[in-house]
Amino acid sequence: MAISSANSSPSTKATGSQEELDSLQEDLLQVTVDSGGVTEEIVMEQATELAAQPVVEVDGSSQNRLLIKNGKVVNADGIEDADVFIENGVITQLGRNLIIPGGTRTIDARGRYVMPGGIDTHTHMELELMGATAVDDFYQGTKAAIAGGTTMIMDFVLPRKGESLVEAFGNWRRKADPKVCCDYALHVGVTWWSDQVKQEMTELAKNHGVNSFKMFMAYKDLYMIRDPDLYKIFEHCKELGAIAQVHAENGDIIAENTKKLLEAGITGPEGHEMSRPEDVEAEATHRACVIANQVSCPLYVVHIMSKMAADVIALKRSQGAVVYGEPIAASLGSDGTNYHHTCWRHAASHVLSPPLRPDPETPDYLVQMLADDGLQVTGSDNCTFNFDQKKLGRNDFSKIPNGVNGVEDRMSVIWEKGVQSGKMDPSRFVAVTSTNAAKIFNVYPQKGCVAVGSDADLVIWNPIKSRVISAQTHHQAVDFNIFEGMECHGVPEYVIVNGRVCVDEEELKAVHGFGKFVPTPAFPPYVYDQVDAREKEKRPQGVTRGPNDEDYSPEHMNGLAVKVEKTVQLATPGSPTNDGHSHGPTASGGRNMQDTTFSLAGEYPKVAAEVHDDDVGVIARDVTPALDDDRKTSVKVRNPPGGRSSGGFW
Repeated sequence: MAISSANSSPSTKATGSQEELDSLQEDLLQVTVDSGGVTEEIVMEQATELAAQPVVEVDGSSQNRLLIKNGKVVNADGIEDADVFIENGVITQLGRNLIIPGGTRTIDARGRYVMPGGIDTHTHMELELMGATAVDDFYQGTKAAIAGGTTMIMDFVLPRKGESLVEAFGNWRRKADPKVCCDYALHVGVTWWSDQVKQEMTELAKNHGVNSFKMFMAYKDLYMIRDPDLYKIFEHCKELGAIAQVHAENGDIIAENTKKLLEAGITGPEGHEMSRPEDVEAEATHRACVIANQVSCPLYVVHIMSKMAADVIALKRSQGAVVYGEPIAASLGSDGTNYHHTCWRHAASHVLSPPLRPDPETPDYLVQMLADDGLQVTGSDNCTFNFDQKKLGRNDFSKIPNGVNGVEDRMSVIWEKGVQSGKMDPSRFVAVTSTNAAKIFNVYPQKGCVAVGSDADLVIWNPIKSRVISAQTHHQAVDFNIFEGMECHGVPEYVIVNGRVCVDEEELKAVHGFGKFVPTPAFPPYVYDQVDAREKEKRPQGVTRGPNDEDYSPEHMNGLAVKVEKTVQLATPGSPTNDGHSHGPTASGGRNMQDTTFSLAGEYPKVAAEVHDDDVGVIARDVTPALDDDRKTSVKVRNPPGGRSSGGFW
């Protein structure tokens, strides 16, 4: 399937004019999908909505050229004072005393940080799940993302069991392309396994710009993949140069726990967390790491929600495993005490999987792990359902649609919990909200940094201003916000998407359909350089031995006692030996009890005796005095040691 767009990102127009609105509607109606030789038009249902927006005449040249002056440019590797010049959606100059053409808009960023726009690695726009459809579609969701400082999202294609992965990918493109306000990429879920799935994974990686595949270890009978198939999928991901992602929970245990709780009469949202305790997440996280390590597949564990799961990721990384952990805005900014709220709506609105943890110290613990690189990336897992949809599980917690908000508030929550609290500096903030994601999914340095040649996806962040999060003021379609009432210091005053100012002094000016699909190429160097180094380090090597397994190497002398009959020439009984003994060893190799080395003469010429091995030659040498050939064979002793005997022996 080839997916094309006549003009899915008309960024060179003077957006806002009547001429542009007419042209943009025409462009959106020209988006086509070519599938198996059948071409169909995607009709933009929002075309009339777009035409109804107010017309604002703007200067075309100033829209294409932008100068950001006097700001502190923040990248993951440091902060510098620099001006940024943008032209046609790309950063073309960076530094001081830049030569700027006429017709350029200037933004004074004095006292502010100029940072790469956020990359939300985990969203579910328009997802159909558990009998409901997420209320944030690709337009409303990306519009809200921009309002919060995020300029790229990564959504998940989730095929039903038995559904073609390529067809599902095409369906997601058809939904997203005409609507997105910012750039986006797609992960693809592997919800079943067969030779067909294997072939389609290859096609997606090679021809459709997909380098990450997600498997579920939970959602039994819906998405869950069992260990033998998980092994094969990881193995194939490694062959493709892709990233394997997992939702890590033990689905079998969850199913049994859910059954017991419902039988015990626990039907409210608190049962959701009880059925999926922390160790169920940690066990699956460890199991996924073990399986991935067997085939040297890089692993990305989505939505880390607990201390125990975070500890598993940190431990495995310290042991050299190529694994990345992704906490989300919810796990960093809220906790599971909300499930015990007496208001059913409040409790149900916090239901997601894995659940928030009842330990109120969990968010701070995960933030610290993020600051210390025990965890590396952040997403939102934005999957929003209104109260009427949540009520599907009014009498059975297992039927509450899983999902919460976060795409708009992720950046503010992490700044508040991380930077404002003193746990991380602005550079680490950029790393965990943008740069690391760009590197892992191979869109760096196009995304994730402020550099010449990079896309002009930027946020101008005012660290002094503050805002209070509320469902009454957010830009999402959902009627509840899990961060309600949280005061966040740090506000995105300006957000630039592909060179266009889409948040202008905190006023949202997102453009419907302005974003584009961003391919994620296979074999990201940031990931696979680590994989290659790890493989060289742990490459298995056999042991070199002789032709026969029972042979001993020269270093292991302890084997000689057992093998003495092979290596020592035995003397005939009663004959002198060449090592000073009067009797040689017995036939079994033991010492002859009639043997003695005693000599009255006291002189023993030195003769070298060698121990040989048939395969390796001389392995021991002994130099001992030899017997005197002319000595007497017997001597009469008048006064033997100990005195004369009274008996007749002497």
